[in-house]
Amino acid sequence: MGMRITSAMINNRSKTNIFGTKTLTDKYNEQMTSQKKIEKPSDDPVVAIRSLRLRDSLHEVEQYTDKNIPDASSWLSVTETSLNNVSNVLKEIYGMCVNGSTGTLTTDDRNTILSNLSAYVDQIYSEGNTEYAGRTIFTGFKTNKTLTFQEATPNLRYSIDQKLSFENIETGTYSKNLLAFPMSAQDMLNNVPKIEDEYESVHIDRIRLAYKEIDSATAPTIKLLNKDTGELMDIDLSVVCVTTNDLEAAGYDLDALAAPLYPDDDTKDPYAADAADRPGGNIILNTETGELLLPDAEYFKKNNIQIQIAYDKTGFDDGEVRPEMLFDCREYDEFDVVKNTFKREAQDINYTVAGNQLLNVNTQASQDGVFTTTIRRDVEELMNAVTAAQKANEKVDYIKTLLENPMYADEDSQSKFKTWLTAAEKEVTYTTENLKDIFSKGITKFQDYKQTVDLAKTDVGSREKRLELTKTRMTAQKSSLQNLIHTNEDREMSDILIDFETAYQAYEASLKAASEVNKMSLLNFL
Repeated sequence: MGMRITSAMINNRSKTNIFGTKTLTDKYNEQMTSQKKIEKPSDDPVVAIRSLRLRDSLHEVEQYTDKNIPDASSWLSVTETSLNNVSNVLKEIYGMCVNGSTGTLTTDDRNTILSNLSAYVDQIYSEGNTEYAGRTIFTGFKTNKTLTFQEATPNLRYSIDQKLSFENIETGTYSKNLLAFPMSAQDMLNNVPKIEDEYESVHIDRIRLAYKEIDSATAPTIKLLNKDTGELMDIDLSVVCVTTNDLEAAGYDLDALAAPLYPDDDTKDPYAADAADRPGGNIILNTETGELLLPDAEYFKKNNIQIQIAYDKTGFDDGEVRPEMLFDCREYDEFDVVKNTFKREAQDINYTVAGNQLLNVNTQASQDGVFTTTIRRDVEELMNAVTAAQKANEKVDYIKTLLENPMYADEDSQSKFKTWLTAAEKEVTYTTENLKDIFSKGITKFQDYKQTVDLAKTDVGSREKRLELTKTRMTAQKSSLQNLIHTNEDREMSDILIDFETAYQAYEASLKAASEVNKMSLLNFL
């Protein structure tokens, strides 16, 4: 018995065929517009899942290639430019030290040196305040603060803990019995100097603190440690605060100001258990210049002594380095209460430049030694030496004008002024020699500073090279992921056109077939 085919069944079947071919036609028509294999996950779950995974990977890589790596590269580039500027300035100062060490400077030369040195030291620390994207690049995590004070802060007080080594000991040259000029030529005639008593250089071993103008109201505390073992040395020790006037009044005789640190008796043992056998005494601190004056420097060198000193400083000048950038310190408020406590530590700013790969982008003033306070102090010492020589030469020039003045042509005046001239020329000789000596020492110092900066530049350069290699790798990885996504999601237009044409022909055929079939009814078969 055969199955009866009704007209309704024929119509339904025709509709199904037309709908199916029409669906395919629409699908390929949409693919021609998007060139994508699927429009929604249900079209092909395998393609959809793989696409999600690939796109997640691509977004991660794009975070590195489009944001993190360019940001890190810019930070390093700004750092390198700043360090290069500092290196060039230090090179200029080094050249000035070479020229100054010859001692053949004219008045114009000295004026030029003073002007340039002042500008150069300002430029060095201005580079320390360099910013990138609103962040200061040499201050560790304190990117919202500049390296130096931007204005004078006369009432700001810090308590600073500084570590110094026997390696920091150097010889300082000081002047005493400077030729004092009376107020007028007549006073000069009435107060003829004794040449043998005028001007003398004194050499004292010293260690300079980071800052000048140390508070004397709060006595600094000091400890000595063996640098090799780190052991605290059991020595009775105190700091005697003096001023430059005190030193000049005492003729720079440290014994006259305070008992020397160690007695002449070499049998004293600093490590002895019996306190009576332990040495004791004082270290002298010139609070104006921030210099520890050492009567017994050889003891420090012989025993590899490290000094830990805690001192207070109130008031900082525009351009001075903030203490928290270099030292352990405490900042006080106006009520003399600790406002902030700072710890000197490595504060590396790291960028994630690839999966599980960090790159340190910052150069830190306190860790890399690029912007130490000693640069400013050494430049100031150069300037002081030039100024002293300049003043001494001005005295000579002034006396020569008096000798040529007809008002003082008499033999007595000429004799007295010649005595003044001899004394002044003696001062010129001393100040010129001192200038040559300080500039000669500056050659080595500024070579060392430049070498430190150049090492920091080399380190930045090596990080830039590593970043460039990472960028190349991540760019290749990005391109590879983009190709995989393209292969997984996209279709070639030629393939889509072929499939569309096939579907369209099937669609037209289904329409024709339906029209022919629907012409007939059940009556045609009766």
